[in-house]
Amino acid sequence: MAHTDHQTMRRVLRREIAGTIGLLTDEHDFRAMRRYRSFTFDDHTRYLQQVEALLKSRASEGTHTTVALFDPQEYADYCADTGLEPDVPSSRTRFTAELAGTGPTIPYDGRPLADLVPALIDEAVRQATWEYASTLLARLGACASCGEDIGRAAFVRASDLLVRILDTAQPGNRHLVCSVTATPETLVSVLHADIGTDGTTQLDEAEALEFTTVLALGLATQVPGGLVMRTSAPGITDRIYGWRLRGEGLEPLTAGEVFDAYCTDIESGDLISPESDVDYCVPPDLGPAGPAQGHHH
Repeated sequence: MAHTDHQTMRRVLRREIAGTIGLLTDEHDFRAMRRYRSFTFDDHTRYLQQVEALLKSRASEGTHTTVALFDPQEYADYCADTGLEPDVPSSRTRFTAELAGTGPTIPYDGRPLADLVPALIDEAVRQATWEYASTLLARLGACASCGEDIGRAAFVRASDLLVRILDTAQPGNRHLVCSVTATPETLVSVLHADIGTDGTTQLDEAEALEFTTVLALGLATQVPGGLVMRTSAPGITDRIYGWRLRGEGLEPLTAGEVFDAYCTDIESGDLISPESDVDYCVPPDLGPAGPAQGHHH
């Protein structure tokens, strides 16, 4: 009887333990891990099937699982830095535990793995974009004239602009895209801002941080860039409008410029039929700037 009680308690405690699984999302990464003898999977498709079965099993037991993006090169570097033997499961477990706190992760919510993998990759891209933009902002340093931190001032300015953009938008769901020319490639950030049942704007904090950082980088470096927004609400025609980055602020695009941007194929230059029930228009006036005016040297 005591033995049964102990088993029952352990099962209960097992449900209290949150877990993380490092996922090899593509064939290339999977092949890279096969060089370790202790990694016994030999087929990527079957590996994904087994991962999904495990996730479903844990969920059915009421156990929370986080899925992390497992990068074989980062794993090899981690083992080299920590002195761990890479060809043992315990090293992979320790690396995965590190990912739970620092790497791109998403909670398993029951959706099919085919839907979860793209979301995990999007999260990885978002985090990498934020880290890169943050690094570039930090490298700008202080102004030689006044000593103000250029990156911090630009971030404050970008935050103020984002608040004004959302405050002046029509009610409904908002989809914003900010693109900034950077080396070696253009940085693109997406932000979803939906209206909750209580009328408040709902933002994902990580998305908002990345979006504001990318916008701040464009304002601070004054490189070519732009910001467009689409608003949608039941019974109302969708509206699309935007701005180009100009100096330390935003310059409204004309309705014609917005139409051209959305109805022209980027690669071929050919015209694309405009969407029905969409209004390509000029943006609303953002009103006066907040107390933070940015850096003016």
